[in-house]
Amino acid sequence: MIDLLYFAWVRERIGLPRERLATEAATVADLVEELRAREDRYALAFADLSSLRVALDQELADFDAPLAGVREVAFFPPMTGG
Repeated sequence: MIDLLYFAWVRERIGLPRERLATEAATVADLVEELRAREDRYALAFADLSSLRVALDQELADFDAPLAGVREVAFFPPMTGG
């Protein structure tokens, strides 16, 4: 099982702050494809990966990163400074 965390507009589009998921996905990109196929709200949230960042167990990662051994995946928009 993997904990999925959604922040900012990702959370708003999906309608959940977090969920647990059993997945066979090998990479973050595979997980995103699995989520997109679930419902339209996920497809909308993950429509443009260039506007998303991902962290695996609280470490920034790429979408081609493997999920083996990962307990938590967080999706969020890029941070802006100010």
